[in-house]
Amino acid sequence: MISHFESIIDQQGFVILDGALATELEARGANLNHALWSAKLLSENPLLIQEVYKDYLEVGANVIATASYQASFMGYENQGYTKQEAIHFMQLSVKLAIDSREQYLQKHKQSVSIHPLIAASIGPYGAALADGSEYRGYNGVSVHELMEFHKERLAVLANTEADILAFETIPCIDEAVAIKQLLLEYPFKQAWISFSCKDGISLSSGELFEDAVKILNDVPQLIGIGVNCTAPEYILSLIQTVKPLTNKTILVYPNKGETYNAVSKVWEPIEGCGISFIDNAKDWLEAGARAIGGCCRTSPADIQQLNSLIHTKNII
Repeated sequence: MISHFESIIDQQGFVILDGALATELEARGANLNHALWSAKLLSENPLLIQEVYKDYLEVGANVIATASYQASFMGYENQGYTKQEAIHFMQLSVKLAIDSREQYLQKHKQSVSIHPLIAASIGPYGAALADGSEYRGYNGVSVHELMEFHKERLAVLANTEADILAFETIPCIDEAVAIKQLLLEYPFKQAWISFSCKDGISLSSGELFEDAVKILNDVPQLIGIGVNCTAPEYILSLIQTVKPLTNKTILVYPNKGETYNAVSKVWEPIEGCGISFIDNAKDWLEAGARAIGGCCRTSPADIQQLNSLIHTKNII
């Protein structure tokens, strides 16, 4: 299978992913202190979501992820929505991204050399619980239960016009196994899986990142494996750990290094946290990453730093 990433990497050296959606929406005045997080705005203010999409495209993102991370049947049911309403909002998240891309392409039709991709964001089981467990892992939840959680939502998003299925912030190997088994039913759809990690070698659950990579290597439509919403200080070690183990594109899109408070649903600064993509991305590229972006608390300004690397010499 020819990866959607290959031509972009051949042309400019690496793929520029977008940055945070939810925390960027909050920076623009949205109140997301809610179990549905960014998916809340699919019903309340979809135009604000599109505004963020467009801004990431304007600063050079090659991929924009949809507002479906927290959009699950469990999550919507817990908030009193019907199944049909949940399906509508999942499909809407993709449509908003596609419409934003079309508007961007029309605006820049004389100058665009790379066609941006749409990644349907699929958050973990822990995201639907809205208790921060995507940063801890789960006790007493079987692979079968995780498959049942993901199955219907995957069916909805796999049948949209999204280019890639993006499974994000996966904290444990069991959830990766569940996703691997479900992906076998969608050989026509390309996907990536990115994990949340607690240090330079371990998933949030404490299992080894390298063991997760080894389990996923034989999934043909899996075009990328990586890490997201992880402190930037751990990224280089994580890349170095798995680079010898896989031929998949290595993706990294860290947060700003802050700590997530699951009770107040805010990111709390810690001393010395922060990230400069100019200072870090060169090291990540040299270590073997080929898709780089940002997660919580990053912004279009951060992604613009990545775009500036394309125009410098000797980036890799």
